[in-house]
Amino acid sequence: MPSTPNLPLDGPAHSAIIPSKRSSFDASSPHRQQFEFGSHHYGPETKRPRALGPSAPEASTMSKALGKRPAVVSLTQPTRSPFEPNKGAKKLIVSRLRTAPRPDNLEHYYQRRRNELANALAAIFKQQQPQQPLETLYRGVEDLCRHGAARELFEALRAQCEAYLNGPLQHAIMTDGGSSNIDMLRAVHKHWVIWNAQSTTIRSVFSYLDRSFLLNNRDFQQINDMAIALFRKMAFVSIQSSSSGPGAKSLAGMCDLIDYDRRGDSRFDPTLLRDAVSMLHVLGIYGKSFEPRFLKATSAYMYAFAEELSAASLKTYISACEKLLALEDYRCNAFNFDSTTKRQLLDEAHLILIYNYSEKLLDSGSIGKILDDNSVESMKALYDLLRLSKLQKRLRGPWEDYIKSTGSAIVNDTSRGDEVVVRLLEFRKALDIMVRDAFQKDDDFAHGLRQAFDSFINDKKIMASRSTGTSRVGEMIAKYIDMLLRGGLKTLPMSLLSDVQDRVDAEKSGQASTGDEDAELDRQLDKALELFRFIEGKSVFEAFYKQDLARRLLMGRSASADAERSMLAKLKSECGSDFTRNLEQMFKDQQMARDEMVSYKAWREGNGHTKSKLDLNVSILSAAAWPTYADTQLILPDEVASQIEQFDAYYVNKHTGRRLTWKHSLAQCVVKASFNRGSKELVVSAYQAVVLTLFNYTDEPMSYQQIAERSGLSGQDLDRTLQSLACGKTRVITKNPKGKDVNPTDTFVVNKGFSDPKVRIKINQIQLKETKEENKETHERVARDRQFETQAAIVRIMKSRKTMTHSNLVAEVINQTKKRGAVDTSEIKKNIEKLIEKDYLEREGSSYTYLA
Repeated sequence: MPSTPNLPLDGPAHSAIIPSKRSSFDASSPHRQQFEFGSHHYGPETKRPRALGPSAPEASTMSKALGKRPAVVSLTQPTRSPFEPNKGAKKLIVSRLRTAPRPDNLEHYYQRRRNELANALAAIFKQQQPQQPLETLYRGVEDLCRHGAARELFEALRAQCEAYLNGPLQHAIMTDGGSSNIDMLRAVHKHWVIWNAQSTTIRSVFSYLDRSFLLNNRDFQQINDMAIALFRKMAFVSIQSSSSGPGAKSLAGMCDLIDYDRRGDSRFDPTLLRDAVSMLHVLGIYGKSFEPRFLKATSAYMYAFAEELSAASLKTYISACEKLLALEDYRCNAFNFDSTTKRQLLDEAHLILIYNYSEKLLDSGSIGKILDDNSVESMKALYDLLRLSKLQKRLRGPWEDYIKSTGSAIVNDTSRGDEVVVRLLEFRKALDIMVRDAFQKDDDFAHGLRQAFDSFINDKKIMASRSTGTSRVGEMIAKYIDMLLRGGLKTLPMSLLSDVQDRVDAEKSGQASTGDEDAELDRQLDKALELFRFIEGKSVFEAFYKQDLARRLLMGRSASADAERSMLAKLKSECGSDFTRNLEQMFKDQQMARDEMVSYKAWREGNGHTKSKLDLNVSILSAAAWPTYADTQLILPDEVASQIEQFDAYYVNKHTGRRLTWKHSLAQCVVKASFNRGSKELVVSAYQAVVLTLFNYTDEPMSYQQIAERSGLSGQDLDRTLQSLACGKTRVITKNPKGKDVNPTDTFVVNKGFSDPKVRIKINQIQLKETKEENKETHERVARDRQFETQAAIVRIMKSRKTMTHSNLVAEVINQTKKRGAVDTSEIKKNIEKLIEKDYLEREGSSYTYLA
């Protein structure tokens, strides 16, 4: 079996390091270094000996053959050891090994780096590009820091920056600063911007120093903080000691810019001010140096401003203060002032402008002028100003005083008595708008408004203007509601109609849109009821409302039946069912009267009565529910009298025990009249119809006395009737001599030349007007009824208590009669005296005893 030849080896593979054949080194290269390990020596001239054995092709073939069969090991011959210490490579060469230079070369290298950095800083300070690349400079800083020269490097950097700032830069600032404070501010900011750019470049070069040495060193500032501190020291450190330094003049320049802005000076530079504030924030001197100086200047300006305007009107003062505060607030926000500065500034302004001048701002006379002008903007500004100093509650006193004085003047103005309620409602609407828009719906002012209205409406001095002591306002409110229910919205002035905000509020509250006529009428009735609520004694309102309702129902003058019933429901909700019982009965009587007429006409047809040319309609009224009317003598035409007698017989026969009393003063007729230019239908009262029919029997003029004898009218009734026919807008008869008044010597004749574009003409307005005598009688009746109510209350109380002291009796009477309105203690005392005279009570010292 053939043996495999042994291959001699150079030794273990790990016993030598074989250099790469790619690199060849010159023996003189400074980077070449020889390493010796024991007795082995490796050099550049020594080559590794080749192993003895077959040639390369043979070895390759043998290697492939051996790889195809298992190896054969000779067990009879000894194996040669692969370890041969005296053979193999003797030297190792390492390429490009970095070695430490000799000490003299090292110091030269570091010094060169220091010089390069110093030259680079000098170039940066001159706003030039350094000769060395920034990366090279960065590596130099890194080498110096690694060499342990970080502290020395930082101190050199700081010294060079400080020398530059205190030298060339400061000199440039003083040169560019000029003579004015604003020029100095502009120069400081200009060189601050330059220094910012320079320090940015410096930070990039020395960033290794910043991150390695300065970052965790508490004894030294980082480069950015050092740059800021050095500039601050150069420009602003001597502010307190020198007023001519760049820092002091810069701060003064900022205050000058703000003063220019306040006075509207064209020299104001907003960009410079904004940049200057930002500079102070970065330098960290805003709060310590600028803010106190700015607030001091602001305080002086505010005092001068207030003193200058102290003699102006309140409206002018409010407007100026509002504008000034708005501008100060805007400036603080627009120019990045601190929030603490803004708060201190506004607090100082509120103290100087508002608190110190609170007497001027709360002057009742001046506030009254603003309210008279209905200046919502000025009042809102005043309210907002006072609220800033928490003084808005003190405005309620002048607010109520104005309402009381103005309201009393309106009620006491006898020359415009018919306009009292309209003027009060206009006044109330203006005040409501003021509360809504100026006082931001403040409940205190709304409550003050109600209290003031309650005060002047129930003022005893106003009530004493009438001999009866009854409420004049109650009468006027009743007449205003009558006007609304007769004429609708067309009778209202435009100033009382809802505005846009009222409509929005109504829709939000779930009510119908006030753009709808019925809803608007309903809202106007509610406004009238708001005045009605203030009245303590509602008896006067009830009496006049009942009279007006009777006229509307009997003459068919209601604008809306729904509005009538809605008003009745509101009164019932407000005053209770006792108040509206008679009013509800009036509506029931109207319905019963219509049913009665249907029955009467059916009876006539059933009994074979011929159809008359006269169409009679009768309204049967309950005497207890309706107002009382005086009986008058009237000579009716025969045909009318016959129809009335027939209905009277029918009604008495149908309703046993009842009796009819005819009230001709409330009757109305439609009369057909023939004139030269055609026929007309005249809607007239019964009195007017009787007078007109008298002219059917003669074409000759009739004297005043003849008309009185033939009609049965006399006195004021006849005068008013003739005046309405001969002296009004519609003159169907002519008076001789002409004039507005009727005299007993006048004569009257038919105006045959009368003409009018309408076919049906209403001339019965006289029935709707109330005479002075009727008005006075109504007030007297209310006063009498009030006395009877008071006396009845006294008797009821004494009957149950038997004995009471005077003060306790008066208090109890007031408590029991307050639902119908407050009774004056003097009136209670008078009624007690009357009951003593009637032997209902007996006086025993300071007490009363019940006798009956």
